Amino acid sequence: MSEWRAFPKLELHLHLEGAAPPAFIRGLASEKRVDLSGLFDEAGHYAFRDFRDFLRVYEAATSVLRNPRDYARLTRAVLETSAAEGVVYTEAFLSPDFCGGGDVVAWRDYLAAMQEEAAAVAAQGGPEMVAIVTAVRHLGPDKSRKVARCAAETAGDFLRGFGIAGDERAGAATDFAWAFDCAREAGLGLTAHAGEWAGPESVRAALDVFRPSRLGHGVRAIEDLALVDRLAEQGIVLEVSPGSNVALGLYPSWAAHPIAQLAERGVKVTVSTDDPPFFHTTMTREFDALAKAFGWGAEEFATLNRTALEASFAPPALRQRIAKIIGETQ
Repeated sequence: MSEWRAFPKLELHLHLEGAAPPAFIRGLASEKRVDLSGLFDEAGHYAFRDFRDFLRVYEAATSVLRNPRDYARLTRAVLETSAAEGVVYTEAFLSPDFCGGGDVVAWRDYLAAMQEEAAAVAAQGGPEMVAIVTAVRHLGPDKSRKVARCAAETAGDFLRGFGIAGDERAGAATDFAWAFDCAREAGLGLTAHAGEWAGPESVRAALDVFRPSRLGHGVRAIEDLALVDRLAEQGIVLEVSPGSNVALGLYPSWAAHPIAQLAERGVKVTVSTDDPPFFHTTMTREFDALAKAFGWGAEEFATLNRTALEASFAPPALRQRIAKIIGETQ
């Protein structure tokens, strides 16, 4: 049993569909008589070759989630899994592209189902959850505008942010500027995937065009130390998912991952699992690996929590509740 399993954890970068346990997806596929042959290995895990194939498998698995009830069940399954790893607060990425095809009327039903189930889990002592709507970059700018409208029209205490995910090499940042402007005008917190599969230029473009307070991944900024200094000076928070980066081959090992270097240079970092069952990770495993690779312990993990809380998109009352939970362990 890991000494860090019970340590309360805050997670800012979790794709709801990407966190679906494989058994849950197989169960839905069986109910709906959908053939998902080729998506799993002999051990029952998601099977993919590289990042592009990961996207294919991800979207194929998501295809069995077809109505609000399916997403409510998924929300509970994901939060119960997170609870077992000591997660007390999570911000989950949701995409109207998968929930009603970008139609705002259908999206409202999906969102209400997920919000209701998340509230029920929290009332039963599970993690608190808020939602971040994400456009899928490789689906193009037209769909990103529809998704941004869905986010803007349903912003509230549950839907707190807007971002962009998918293949960051698809299109220019300026192609998606309208979507971010729309979300900003609606008062949503902003984040963007950048600096994962594209280099420092992707980070710089996201900062210049999207003007987010956070970046998903962002780790390849380390290749340009002037950019690292900019991140530190502007207080941009990185949603780092080391286990994801190592599993996908972005870095050969945990010891080679730049999270510690970024933190040492003054960049605000947090830790998340991204798509945990795909990458055979959990928040506990992330903490264990950080402890082993960099000697991090209670002080560093408490700093991660404080940074995540300060950077979170949580409404004030929820932020105060989470602060009390963190304070009880420090």
